[in-house]
Amino acid sequence: MTNNDIFKKLRVALKLRDDDIIDILNLVDFKIGKSELGAFFRKEDHPNYMECKDQILRNFLNGLVIYLRGTKDNPKNPGDVLSKKDPKSVVRKNPGFKAQQRKNVDRDITNVKYKNKNKPRPKHGPTKS
Repeated sequence: MTNNDIFKKLRVALKLRDDDIIDILNLVDFKIGKSELGAFFRKEDHPNYMECKDQILRNFLNGLVIYLRGTKDNPKNPGDVLSKKDPKSVVRKNPGFKAQQRKNVDRDITNVKYKNKNKPRPKHGPTKS
């Protein structure tokens, strides 16, 4: 198993986005860009694939410890940190477009009487003149 595989599996298991990984690496003063980070998660036969070196994985794991546990001065409970990352519990600040459209729908529909309801319909086909 390569460092790239470990990195991918941790990313999926912890539901981390690229921004989260960059923030975790910044906790240990390791700077990395989104494009370089994305190169680690590509397939091996992709032209922009890059092998994840030991230094990058080591720094990510050290940052992950700080991210989940906190520091000695400011300890955290890892369960609390991970439960905040649950995408189902994320509340949108702005309602979506569909929610706004549903709000604008007039739900007060009364029974409508049509004038021509029982009128016979014309037969389709060639007309005789």
